[in-house]
Amino acid sequence: MNLRQDLQLKNINAEIDFFDLLHSFWQKKKLIGLTMAIVGALAFGYVSLTQHVYRTSSVLRPAAVNELDALNRSGIYTLPAADALLKVGAALESYENRLNYFKSHQDFFKPLEKQGSTLEQSFEAFSRDAMTVSRPDPNKASELSPFIKMELIYPETLNGVEILNGFVEYAINIQRQQISADLKIIISNRLGELETKINSARSSYHVQKEGKIAALVESDKLKRATLGDELSALRMQLKIQRDARINQLNEAISIAKTLGIKHPTTPAAMADAAQGASSRLVRTEITSQGIPQYFMGSDALEAERAVLLKRTTDDFTDLRVSQVRKDMQLLEVNREVELLGKRSNEDVFLKDIEPLRAEVYRLENLHTDMSNLGLVSVDRKAQAPLDPIKPKKALIVVLGVIMGLMLGLMIATIRCLMNRRRQMI
Repeated sequence: MNLRQDLQLKNINAEIDFFDLLHSFWQKKKLIGLTMAIVGALAFGYVSLTQHVYRTSSVLRPAAVNELDALNRSGIYTLPAADALLKVGAALESYENRLNYFKSHQDFFKPLEKQGSTLEQSFEAFSRDAMTVSRPDPNKASELSPFIKMELIYPETLNGVEILNGFVEYAINIQRQQISADLKIIISNRLGELETKINSARSSYHVQKEGKIAALVESDKLKRATLGDELSALRMQLKIQRDARINQLNEAISIAKTLGIKHPTTPAAMADAAQGASSRLVRTEITSQGIPQYFMGSDALEAERAVLLKRTTDDFTDLRVSQVRKDMQLLEVNREVELLGKRSNEDVFLKDIEPLRAEVYRLENLHTDMSNLGLVSVDRKAQAPLDPIKPKKALIVVLGVIMGLMLGLMIATIRCLMNRRRQMI
């Protein structure tokens, strides 16, 4: 029985031609139109009730050369405009920066909160899926000009324009603060290094000064000791000479007393006195030998001996003694050592530290406030888009109408087949 029914259905289907089907569609045009209207209305209702999603973006380009000139001319921190743009791009991509911005502006993200998840979890998904940073493709010659593009896809419940512009400014400020902190650390390290060099020069100076003082003091001690030895030797020499003179006088006095010479005389005068020559005769005596001392007479010799025996010092008899005593007196106080010890501001005597001090002064007065530093140029700020990116209203409504048409045609076809079967039975 089933086999017969299948054969009958095949015969029925074979008997349906294309024109009869079109005629059937025309007869069911109200049904098809109603189906199209219902499905189209459902699509329109879906579009109307579905939350709209928008896209906005901000474009950053390298800052002008003059914006970074002061920082680069500092000589301690070099930041080309392209590198500054990359730093800002890295800050925009940083999840930590995004999370910190979210924590400081939680009111902006309240609509993201979903039941069963925390606001932080909702923001993490939002940051991953809705916030993107793009750069030019180096393989495309048309995109060689460097830029950073930050895009944000957001539901209509969020103020995406304010969020994106605020986050871009926040990222730029974060990099400004980081550069300012880096600059302060570098300056602090440089100042510490310069201070170490100055302290090293100061220590070297003190060592050299103490060495010089020690050398001067030691030299003076050596000179005083040498002069003292010379003075002692001179005094001993003079004393020996005085003792020798006294001994010579003793011998001469003994001889003069033996010869009966009390007053100074000469050999010729003694000869004339012995022969009874006239005292009025004046003689001139030339001899190549010195006259012995005893011819001075015992009185003169005894007088000289008495003086020599009473002498307490022989220093005045030799000019060298006075010279030595003068030199020793001069060595009692070394004025160079005295001045070296009395220096109050010793830094002025340090050598080769003027450039170091100039660098310290420059670094201490270097401007480190980077709050107004132009890291990047905001080529285009985020603006409110005119149309949402989804749902696509026109496309969905058109697709709904087409689906309604197809559904209506399907219903009409099924009803046509059912009518043919009833007629055959």
